[in-house]
Amino acid sequence: MSWSELVHIGDPPLTLAAGAAVAIWLATGRAWRVAFLWSLLFLLGIGLVAMTKVMFLAWGSLLPTHSFKAVSGHATGVTAVLPMMIFLLTKQYTSSPTLQRVGTAAGLAAGALMSALLVANGDHSVVEVVAGWAIGATVSLRGIRLASAMPPPPGYALWYSTAAFMVTLYSTHSFPFGYVMHRAAHVLPSNTLWFPNDTPARQCKFLPKKEASCRPQKCAIQYFSG
Repeated sequence: MSWSELVHIGDPPLTLAAGAAVAIWLATGRAWRVAFLWSLLFLLGIGLVAMTKVMFLAWGSLLPTHSFKAVSGHATGVTAVLPMMIFLLTKQYTSSPTLQRVGTAAGLAAGALMSALLVANGDHSVVEVVAGWAIGATVSLRGIRLASAMPPPPGYALWYSTAAFMVTLYSTHSFPFGYVMHRAAHVLPSNTLWFPNDTPARQCKFLPKKEASCRPQKCAIQYFSG
């Protein structure tokens, strides 16, 4: 597997499944309020990303001078869930605050690495990944602060969260995220839905693989891929 393929770790089905796993992990420890607030924070972060993508589909580049089209969902998702998951693991298996802080920092660094890979691959601009990393870091750090006061979850919490991860991944792996956002963009008043300034190759890049034949005039940009 090449370095460029590592960006798929941040694909929406994986990050949504990880977010669900965290919520179940917290709920298993009877931290109902923390589980609810984490779920709310995570969904708000992902929703903000999706909103910028819908706006991009409807109106084009939001800040063309800064190469900003939409917030990176991959950078947001990885940075939101990975520090939180590492924190919960260290909290369950060690009582060392130092290890918990190191684990959190490692998760944030992994989000930064994902951001760098997205820029190197040409999937996003620097501004887009920085915005995604900032949103993800806000979600994870706020979640960690909420979870820091709760007792360690029981040992079986990891098994329950793993089951939640697998069920959510199976349920969302073929969900047409880009198509749903494209339909949502139709609701907004728009004259630039097909982005005449973008090349057909750029427009077709984000279509599902099964739609191999792409006509530029009917090509829905699916900018959720990054």
